[in-house]
Amino acid sequence: MSQNSDTPPFIPFSRPELGPEEETAVLAVLRSGWLTTGAQAQAFEQEFASFARKRWALAVNSATAGLHLALEALGVGPGDVCAVPVYTFTATAEVVRYQGADPAFLDCGPASPNFDPERLEDLLRRQKVKAVLPVHLTGEPFDEDALSFLQERYGFAVVQDSAHMIPSRKADGSLWGSGGNAGVFSFYANKNMTTGEGGMIVTDDEALAQRMRRMRLHGIDRDAFDRFTSQKRQGWAYQVVAPGFKYNMTDLAAAIGREQLKKAEAFWQRRRDLVKTYLQGLGSIPALRLPPWRDDHNWHVFSLNLVPELLSADRGGFVEALTQEGIGVSVHYTPLHRMIYWRDRYNLSPADFPNAEARGATTFSLPLYPGLTDGQINRVIQGVQRICQKLTRKAG
Repeated sequence: MSQNSDTPPFIPFSRPELGPEEETAVLAVLRSGWLTTGAQAQAFEQEFASFARKRWALAVNSATAGLHLALEALGVGPGDVCAVPVYTFTATAEVVRYQGADPAFLDCGPASPNFDPERLEDLLRRQKVKAVLPVHLTGEPFDEDALSFLQERYGFAVVQDSAHMIPSRKADGSLWGSGGNAGVFSFYANKNMTTGEGGMIVTDDEALAQRMRRMRLHGIDRDAFDRFTSQKRQGWAYQVVAPGFKYNMTDLAAAIGREQLKKAEAFWQRRRDLVKTYLQGLGSIPALRLPPWRDDHNWHVFSLNLVPELLSADRGGFVEALTQEGIGVSVHYTPLHRMIYWRDRYNLSPADFPNAEARGATTFSLPLYPGLTDGQINRVIQGVQRICQKLTRKAG
């Protein structure tokens, strides 16, 4: 959007919070002579495993890669069915197709963006499900107790898509999104902590961890760092034990991640404070449905919904008005039954997913990140208030 001297600066939807600590860490790697997976990645894994209270953590170049590695290690393959939410980013479902398996899509609940456990139980009564991939959408914790009950009864594997989590914890102190057979976190540029691109898998299953570790780097039985720095005779030697992938995290990314992990709790607290400001400033507007406050919500994004019958514009018109106010906006998400590939391959219809259809048509997300200033969030709130006042239908 073009600006002139009278236009206030554009407020971006998202912006990573990086400081001199990350700059110093990256510079040290650049000067070390080793840029790819090495000592920094290993240290990041150890620190994250401790943070998550898990036996193993494996650094990867994206959460998508992590989800794929977990499904491969669990033996998901052609003929298998994996349950996934229809209201999610496409990566949750696409990794199932990577393995030649098929996703079974589940509608979200009427009051939550996460899939409805009752829909899952209906599916389990009808067919065998190899794995379930729950998502903690926007940072709202999924009902893990309900999922654990069904897992014990029906015997499926659980790979948690925890891309929107970190560092929210349960009442017992465990990290939300770290349960199941494996949990996968994202460090994409707009996440609560970032490595630019990257992710982390956590698990307590030793065999699963060993398989994923080998498969993330071409199926080779030794790490490149170990081979290239070994002073042993024939220290260069290795074996390929499986046709693996190229999913490793570089030391450059890991160095950023180590510093970000130290700040994750402070980042989350700032997000919580900002959400409270949004809820207070927007809570009395009838044309908006706001997410309810939860102490353990991770608040990756602040997504709210329009009440269409009260407005003279649809979501597209509302978002355009916000953009004209100089406010960055996004949408989380267009449900997968509206995406051409998933719709056509699996003959998906909006009628099969009424909750996701309604939520997806009216949702939008406002800026939320630690560097968002009090002045900026007040500008966002005032802009939303003005647009709602302008677009609300007049009674009678």
